[in-house]
Amino acid sequence: MSFVHQSDLSHTPSGMQRRQVLGGLTGALATAVLSHNAWAQESFPNRPIRVIVPQPPGGGFDFVARTLADKLGQSFKSGLVVENRTGSGTLVGTELAAKAPADGYTVLTGSVSNLVLNVGLFKNLSYDPLKDFEPIGLAAAYSYTLVARKDLPFATLGELVAYAKANPGRLSYASAGNGSGQHVLAAALWHLAGVQITHVPYRGAQPAYADLLGGRVDVFFDLSSTARVHVDAGSLKALAVSASSRLSMHPTVPTLRETGAAALELESWFGFFAPARTPAPELARWRAEFARVAQSPDVMERFEKAGGRPLAVIGEDARALLRRDLERWVPLMRAAGLQPE
Repeated sequence: MSFVHQSDLSHTPSGMQRRQVLGGLTGALATAVLSHNAWAQESFPNRPIRVIVPQPPGGGFDFVARTLADKLGQSFKSGLVVENRTGSGTLVGTELAAKAPADGYTVLTGSVSNLVLNVGLFKNLSYDPLKDFEPIGLAAAYSYTLVARKDLPFATLGELVAYAKANPGRLSYASAGNGSGQHVLAAALWHLAGVQITHVPYRGAQPAYADLLGGRVDVFFDLSSTARVHVDAGSLKALAVSASSRLSMHPTVPTLRETGAAALELESWFGFFAPARTPAPELARWRAEFARVAQSPDVMERFEKAGGRPLAVIGEDARALLRRDLERWVPLMRAAGLQPE
């Protein structure tokens, strides 16, 4: 009796046929998968895309989102719909985007406020900026300017800090609300400078300006693009900017680091983020189109005219910047004891 080993089957006519059939099936399957991926990428998007803005119309979030959406609509022919989903600061809209289907048809307008500062403010945040989102790209950054009422008897931030050390609690600072960027930046500055300055929160920047201009509060950190109007008019004076270098709109105003008050800097960057697990082809298409739009001259000009610094930080580079700011600001906020309410 002769025995045929299993390994010898490949050399029999039936074994050869089996191998050819299996090879053909494998090749056909691979071709089908590649064709499907190519078709999916070419057909995306085939319905309108939602751009979630976690703040009301008219602010920095909304301006950046609509500027980008208008330009991206030239490439994404199905259209982009900007949705202002507000509530609990930026929490409601950001959580909505985090839980949206990861199919490329929902993106979040993300910033330092909702993806960095909220982590330091809330102990049980409903989303994780690094785990729940895929960065598409960052398009613009805005500095803050520390402005003071025009009759405040200090010419520099150094003089203000010296007075505050000798007179704890005598000076006051406004913010656009507890947990706002204006609040966090100022509180971090006073913490690092070792001074006690009384916080006066308002419901937005406009009421804060009303009391600052009326001399009822002493200083206020606001976005440089907004503060510029009052500084240029001479109704307020600028003491420092939060950027890493001086601003062209305020060339004589020093940075926080230059004043020696604190080794601190913050820019409020803005960009688009997709829900985690968004398919690679859709994510790649998003990043390619975002990079093109962020570097287009007309978009850059719009951001510059609004007092911003144009960016084109894409994909993993955006993730690295997000991680850097989380590592820098979350421990500082917790050390300063900042609370959302």
